[in-house]
Amino acid sequence: MPEEEELQAAAEAAVAAQPASQNTVDQIIESLTAFAISALAALVILIIGLFIAKKVKNIFANALNKKGVDATLVGFFSSLLYGAIAVFVVIAAIGKLGVQTTSFAAVIAAAGLAIGLALQGSLSNFASGVLLILFKPFVAGNVIKAGGEIGSVVEVGLLTTELKTPDNVKIIMPNSAIMGGSITNISAHPTRRVDMVVGVGYGDDLNKAKQIMEDLLAADERVLKDPAVTIAVSNLGDSSVDFVVRPWVNAADYWAVKFDFTKAVKEAFDAQGISIPYPQRDVHMHTVSAS
Repeated sequence: MPEEEELQAAAEAAVAAQPASQNTVDQIIESLTAFAISALAALVILIIGLFIAKKVKNIFANALNKKGVDATLVGFFSSLLYGAIAVFVVIAAIGKLGVQTTSFAAVIAAAGLAIGLALQGSLSNFASGVLLILFKPFVAGNVIKAGGEIGSVVEVGLLTTELKTPDNVKIIMPNSAIMGGSITNISAHPTRRVDMVVGVGYGDDLNKAKQIMEDLLAADERVLKDPAVTIAVSNLGDSSVDFVVRPWVNAADYWAVKFDFTKAVKEAFDAQGISIPYPQRDVHMHTVSAS
């Protein structure tokens, strides 16, 4: 009976297929269990690793603060350390999942190189900013001359430095431009010398002119007694005898003393008959008679 034989053969095939199907299900369950264990281990590595990274960051930041390192650098370097540890932890967690981390690390390195080449100007500014913060050639509030600009320092950042000019203009300078040339810190010291030149006529009494200037500076309480004021003949010019006048003042009084003395010496010379010559030219007119 052919039909019965076919039914029996089909039943036998179904019975034979059951162990194979069962083996496939067992393998899937086993694979899922292994993956779940690996995923759980990776999650544990990630949580513990980031926790340790945060603790190391705080310890490192506290150590830098105790050393008196600038707060900007403390925040940057501690964050950089945390980021480096976090990357290592993430790679370790991915490796626990069975992913080949060698190629993954190579991709990160290549990306870092590409970013570094693209941002080499910014990296130069960053390096200069670190040097400015570490060595402190100037601090906020100092008046400096650097990179062709003059102004008071508002803020020193990792990439740029902000200046404010005497006429209240805001200037943002890249740090590499500052470190690439000389830096003149005008207000680094509490006192400054005011350098002025005053000319008098050749026919005037030099001793009288000198005494007038000495009296003016002696009456100004902003002029320091030590170091002593210097007033001396420095040059015999084309139209004047030039005195150098060099009083010492507190840095904050520099411009006020300079401006006030310039006005006062002109008024005193006028009152005492001392001339302040200026370049003159004599023009002679000759009349030519027609023949």
